Amino acid sequence: MGIFRPGSTFSREEGACLEGVFPLFKRLSLATWLSFCILLNACGINAALDLKPNIVLMLADDLGIGDLGFYGNSTISTPNIDRLAKEGVKLTQHIAAASLCTPSRAAFLTGRYPIRSGMASSGGYRALQWNAGSGGLPANETTFAQLLQQQGYTTGLVGKWHQGVNCDSVNDHCHHPLNHGFDYFYGMPFTLLNNCQDNKPPELDAAFQAKLWFYTQLIALAVFSVLMGKITGLISVPWKATLCFALFGFLFFASWYSSYGFVKHWNCIMMRNYNITEQPMKLERTTSLMLQEAVSFIQHNKQGPFLLFVSFLHVHTPLFTTEKFLGKSKHGLYGDNVEEMDWLVGHILDVIDKQGLRNNTFTYFASDHGGHLEAQEGTIQLGGWNGIYKGGKGMGGWEGGIRVPGILRWPGMLPANSVVDEPTSLMDIYPTVAHLAGGALPRDRIIDGRNLLPLLQHKVRHSDHEFMFHYCGSYLHAVRWHQKDSGAVWKAHYVTPIFSSETSEACYGKGICPCFGEGVTHHDPPLLFDLSRDPSEAMTLSPDTEPLFYAVLKRIGKAVDEHRKTLTPVPQQLSIHNIMWKPWLQPCCGTFPFCWCDKEDGTLDTHRVG
Repeated sequence: MGIFRPGSTFSREEGACLEGVFPLFKRLSLATWLSFCILLNACGINAALDLKPNIVLMLADDLGIGDLGFYGNSTISTPNIDRLAKEGVKLTQHIAAASLCTPSRAAFLTGRYPIRSGMASSGGYRALQWNAGSGGLPANETTFAQLLQQQGYTTGLVGKWHQGVNCDSVNDHCHHPLNHGFDYFYGMPFTLLNNCQDNKPPELDAAFQAKLWFYTQLIALAVFSVLMGKITGLISVPWKATLCFALFGFLFFASWYSSYGFVKHWNCIMMRNYNITEQPMKLERTTSLMLQEAVSFIQHNKQGPFLLFVSFLHVHTPLFTTEKFLGKSKHGLYGDNVEEMDWLVGHILDVIDKQGLRNNTFTYFASDHGGHLEAQEGTIQLGGWNGIYKGGKGMGGWEGGIRVPGILRWPGMLPANSVVDEPTSLMDIYPTVAHLAGGALPRDRIIDGRNLLPLLQHKVRHSDHEFMFHYCGSYLHAVRWHQKDSGAVWKAHYVTPIFSSETSEACYGKGICPCFGEGVTHHDPPLLFDLSRDPSEAMTLSPDTEPLFYAVLKRIGKAVDEHRKTLTPVPQQLSIHNIMWKPWLQPCCGTFPFCWCDKEDGTLDTHRVG
């Protein structure tokens, strides 16, 4: 009997026999397809149909696992995401490979820990800072979009990228989505920031900017004092020296204000493929334009197969929310923004249904990492809620920074309203979609993700993940061991951040918690928890309370040694040199530095891939 599986094909004889009726297949439901397969098999025909589902991946930005109704929130309304979960599989131990945007998304795209691609930082900057930096996802990394392209998929990305743009010149686009497997891109090459909204305090490198302003004011005061002293005759300084000092002060100011003073123009831009459409972007219409682009991509490529990656700008600060949703939630601006994102998810799901694609579309929803606890404006909380889990965004080890919602739906192929409690990773999407498309994983590198399909279909009881390594930048902070024979999920913390207070569970006043230095504590022996009994990491185990304490730490230590042997030196994409602003790399829709344009007229570009 034939096998109904992704990537299978007809023989030449079977294909010729069925060629006349094949156009009708596209209009059949999945159940009818299956019935037809059974009939063909009964007649002695090998019905190993080439089923390649459409794939829609939706990734939120900074969303906490406790912000969704299906994960226990009773005050923020998320009916559409909840509906997706009821119709599919809910993952309760879904883990991001990093607790910040850039490295987490690099891992998602490549199925590999970011330290393997150079997207994990050993310095203070753990994410890309500028569109005009030279760092980004290396060209030798293979994304899931490239794998699916090779299998005949039309691939599109709508929304946030944050994996770099250029390397050496303003037009090389070496890190651009179109050079990483996407046929179409509409969105933001960077990420939303407070700087993108006029009435918000600066967010990008705020502490460093404050120091620069302070030094500028000191220099200005010194110049003014020298000038007054010279004019009044109290100071005997040559005019030439005075003017040189004043020129130095001006050059110092210009050197940093030319970048930090124009963040909105340099970073807050929208692009369609290689072309800038808005510089700076107009936030009041970004949500509607992104939705139109996602809908249009589905409609233009409904004959399939297609991959659409919807990378939401929600719910990152500044939480710009359209008037329709302002004041609607019980959780202020943050709740309003979450509910607007849920509305977007609902529209995308409705389009999939209206186009008759529901049964042959694999849909996924997740967040890139945990909610941002330190995001505040006075006493108002602007970051997400991570439920019972300790910590949040920027914390490489604590669950609140890395445990995220994960929902998958494929009607007829995945059981509805089911739950998987096993450890899974955002990196697992890479081998999963490759399998669905019939593609092969690269053999010249380590892929850390695992194919989720057997677990989702309950064909296996346990996840393929035995150990998971939790990095903060390039520093290993914690390790998870899934001891399958006992059901225990042990977690050892080697390094933890020092919180603002014993009860705060955050690093208020710092933006995010550091990975190294005086802001962290090293533990020897490591802190040990059993997440299967204590998912909130509230009860530290000891030799007195856990007989297996030393045996568990020994086994985890051995796994760490084995893991480190698999790491090879690679160029550091987030080094100071790579993340600094370089004027010659600045994407500009005019003649630099006059980079202002608005090419959106409220209508969509009719040109689409497919």
